[in-house]
Amino acid sequence: MLGAGTSGLTQQPPPTAPPTAPPPGGPRPAMGRHPHITRAAGALRNAARQLGEAAHDYGGHRARALELVRQAEGELREAIAYARAHPGEFNEPK
Repeated sequence: MLGAGTSGLTQQPPPTAPPTAPPPGGPRPAMGRHPHITRAAGALRNAARQLGEAAHDYGGHRARALELVRQAEGELREAIAYARAHPGEFNEPK
């Protein structure tokens, strides 16, 4: 049984989500021609941040992992530099 004042209910469309604010530091750059490399770089930045915030050293393994993440970040920068220097080797994204 419905309570008083509910006889005039009509079906409303679901509310739409309010527009989200751009991330801190401004809008994110476009993924560009190499979205997988761009996403991988973001994942590595997150990994470096998480490793940097870790409370323990884990017998030196945390520091070594952070070193390898930094090395991987460098490799991705080199990959993008290579792609820019050799644009004919890459197909347009689908």
